[in-house]
Parts: sequence; C-alpha cells; structure tokens
Amino acid sequence: MTPEQSEKRKRGLALFDFDGTLIPWDTQVIFANHVLRREGARRLYLPLFAMFAPFYRILGDEGMKRVFLSYLWRAERRQIETWAREFVDEWVPAKCYPEVVAMLERHREAGHLTVLASASPEFYVREVGRVLGFDLALGTEVECGERMSLFPDLTNHKGGEKVRRLSKLIGSPGGEGWEGSHGYTDSTADLPMMRACREGTVVNPSERLTGLAEHHGWEVVRPAVPWKGARDKAQRILRFVAGI
Repeated sequence: MTPEQSEKRKRGLALFDFDGTLIPWDTQVIFANHVLRREGARRLYLPLFAMFAPFYRILGDEGMKRVFLSYLWRAERRQIETWAREFVDEWVPAKCYPEVVAMLERHREAGHLTVLASASPEFYVREVGRVLGFDLALGTEVECGERMSLFPDLTNHKGGEKVRRLSKLIGSPGGEGWEGSHGYTDSTADLPMMRACREGTVVNPSERLTGLAEHHGWEVVRPAVPWKGARDKAQRILRFVAGI
C-alpha cells in the first residue's frame, strides 16, 4: 500500500464484493456478451463450453472459469484492455445499485480504505475500481501474454482466497477480524471475508445468508433488481452468454 492508503487503513476498511453486491448481474457473462457482440465468430466457444459443462463437479469453479474464458482465445492483451474500458463505461456505474454505491461513497467521505474484492477477472475489475473510486481493486488474476490462451491459467479470487490475498496487503485479520472493517456481499461464498470483518452488510441475500446475517448482526438491504422473477433472469443470462 502507498503511505496515503496506509493512513486511510488506520481510519477504517470497507471491503466490497462486486457481482450481485454493487451490481445485480454476474458481470462475467455480461463482459462476454460485450465481446461477442463485437466479434461474432467468438460464439464458437459455446459448443466447447457446453461440452465441458457436465464435468463441473470435477473441474470446479476454477476449471469452469478457465473453460468459459475460451471466448477470448488468441485475443491480444491490448484488445482485451480496450474491451474492458468500453464495458465499464457502458455498464458501470449506470447499472450499479444506487443504494450500495451510496454506502461506498460514505466510506470514501469518511476517509476509509476502500477495497473492491471480486471473483471476476481482474483485467476489468481494475477498471471498475478506477471508475467507482476504490483505493484497491482485486479480482481473479488471469494469465495472459501477448495473446490469451485457450484455457488460461488463473487463481480464482473466491472464498478464502480473498482473505489470503487481502492479508498480504493489509495484514492478517487475526481472531477478531480486521479492526474498523465492514464487509459487503450477496453470497455465502464470501463468508470467509465477512467473518474477517467486524461489521457487515448483505445485499439481496438468500434464505441461508439472511439467517447468517441475523445471527451475526449484519445489516440486510434489498435493492430492486432489473429482472422479473427467476425465469426472466435466466433467459437474460442465456442471451448474454450467446452474445445476443
């Protein structure tokens, strides 16, 4: 951290998940849609992804993420960076939950260290962090040389990995969690991060996460979502994945 960031850390710490927390959508499928609408031939990744989908339990989240990113095969690094900027300009912050962005703004005004901790690829999470004014933006690090490989190596920035990586930057949370910290999430996948925070807020939580929030005394917020029920959401996601 820079000296300025270290000073902010002394005043407080705010950790925000991205997908489902600051923005309603899984941005990995939306970014894919952004790319596929510009280069339609990349839709050829769909049969490959469908072929591997039945092996999800074997490959796990990290393996399937590598397969999903095959739509970027042989894309140049500079082109991916351009798509990332365009995507963020189109979707962030216009599509974010205003209520949650307001919470972020309050932390920023209080001089707290603000950290975006997402499982989405860091090549666009960095752009999101810049646009929303985060001090640090961390995502899944995807190996990319001059061109993206078919199944790129990556370290899935999810679950306990968020705490491990954050600990390298700001120190271990210890037994009682990071001092002056507040975590924000919509998912039980972030429980390691939330338990490392002194306070928490959950966004549109599932029944299980709602129960955990009540147990831990976390705030619950339920901003309006842009879809009409689970079926409408699923149909929209399928269109995103297909580049429609």
